Amino acid sequence: MRILWVKPGGLWPLTTGGRLRSFHTLAELSRRHRVVLLTTHGRDEDPEELAARLPGCERVVSFPHRAPKQGSAGLAAALVRSWLSELPVDVLKWRTPRLRAEATRLIESGGVDLCVADFLTAVPNLPLGGPVPVVLFEHNVEHVIWKRLAAAETRPLRKLLLEIEWRKMRRFEAKACARADLTLAVSEKDRAALVENSPGARVSAVSTGVDTSYFIPDGDRESPGRLVFTGSMNWYPNEDGVLRFMDEILPLIRREEPAAALTVVGRDPSPRLRQAAEPAGVRVTGAVDDIRPYVADGSVYVEPLRVGGGTRLKIFEALAMGKAVVSTTVGAEGLSLVPGEHLLVADEPAQFARAVVTLLRDEGRRRALGTAGRRLVEQRYGWPQVTREFEGYLEGVAR
Repeated sequence: MRILWVKPGGLWPLTTGGRLRSFHTLAELSRRHRVVLLTTHGRDEDPEELAARLPGCERVVSFPHRAPKQGSAGLAAALVRSWLSELPVDVLKWRTPRLRAEATRLIESGGVDLCVADFLTAVPNLPLGGPVPVVLFEHNVEHVIWKRLAAAETRPLRKLLLEIEWRKMRRFEAKACARADLTLAVSEKDRAALVENSPGARVSAVSTGVDTSYFIPDGDRESPGRLVFTGSMNWYPNEDGVLRFMDEILPLIRREEPAAALTVVGRDPSPRLRQAAEPAGVRVTGAVDDIRPYVADGSVYVEPLRVGGGTRLKIFEALAMGKAVVSTTVGAEGLSLVPGEHLLVADEPAQFARAVVTLLRDEGRRRALGTAGRRLVEQRYGWPQVTREFEGYLEGVAR
């Protein structure tokens, strides 16, 4: 197949779950198909390094684009433009005229059999309904994330804006799924939510994967009482979950295990997070070159998300390293994991704290969960297996 892959927001470095999923899928597909990648890059990102990391791609074209950040004048301007458009502001800010022009040129040239719109933000950069089938790759159910953000917000003005945004996102997402030839979700739960929102759409689900040769167990490095969280800290659900953990859960853990310590690993932690971490005795690393030493150091991996969507690759990474995981229901949703066998699931602060304390005190239980998790991802969720599933859906659309 001749595949055009369109992904605003960049792919390198591999700092987010979405980038990891897209990158590894692309790397596998480009072994067997002719793939052209169109993407964007920010000021500190290197498009030449991305091309070098994807040598199987026929072409990698990246356009400079800086999406406005939260609280900036640029985002305020984008919000005003969004009110005059069908596009939610979180989609509009990724509209890139040069990217769309190049995608249109390639599609109209007849050199493409299939186009993948990677994330909902790719949709405004593509001519849907044209001569080439389009597969929309939905890493999240976007409107659900925004709906959860609105529900969790307590500031009246911000809550009002979020209420408007999630409803607009729901309408746009429904329309995009209906217009795509196929939408691929990352879990059965997400697939059902997308179908409910867009009843006439054709939606299927593909599995999430993990690099089981990169993430491997190293139990000898485990530090007693060490808890670890990983994730991009400029993604609001991650920040919200960590702040809640520090405020409501960690004190309960320390009542039982005073030496318990938390390390938060991920890029772009906000001043708000750093200020909260210092008096709580929490280590915040910021961006790191390799998260594996930090995960290996942890006795328990925690995932305290209460808002979010899609699936958390980082849980698979922790399991691949043989780690015991405690997660909220939202944090683990969409993953084919059995609570009590592969991880522990708890939502209320007292329950979450009790699960963590139980594991800190029981090395055998930690190792049993980690071993079961590692076995599961080895058997079912390596990137080659997952991409074969993805590839089969593309071939069905391209015929």
